[in-house]
Amino acid sequence: MGRCHRPRVAGDGVFYACRVSKPSLSKSTPTTVRVAGAMVSLEGAVAVGVAVVLVARGLLGHDQNVTSGYGTAAWFAILGGAVLAAGLALIFGRRWGRAIAIVAQLLLLPVAWSLLTDSHQTLFGVLLAVVVFAALGCLFSSPTSRWLAAEYGEDPETGEPSDR
Repeated sequence: MGRCHRPRVAGDGVFYACRVSKPSLSKSTPTTVRVAGAMVSLEGAVAVGVAVVLVARGLLGHDQNVTSGYGTAAWFAILGGAVLAAGLALIFGRRWGRAIAIVAQLLLLPVAWSLLTDSHQTLFGVLLAVVVFAALGCLFSSPTSRWLAAEYGEDPETGEPSDR
């Protein structure tokens, strides 16, 4: 991905000046990755929004005897922020966001099931399930897999080294 040039001596060691090329968003990132990133970002934004609402409820004096609104808000803010960051990473073509996005989708599957069966929140359960399955479909699609394999320098279809 990057190229290292002649060594440079600095202080007590030898360092190589490397130039890392960053992929262009429009050329190298497949649409499936950006769509998955948008869906994952939406999930993260909803979680952060829930955290804001819980803090506002706590500040307005709602009863905190059964559950801690502040603790729950912190949980939603931390996890939602991580999911939001992963979604934005995918939108901007960063491969590290995919792992977090997949874990988040797999953890949301039982939540969707619970909304459909135990909570009798059919509309929210169906909406969440559709988003989760669509995101997983995009994250495991062929263009996404080829995009990920390009990082390792092989063409996934032929197994030969790519021209990168």
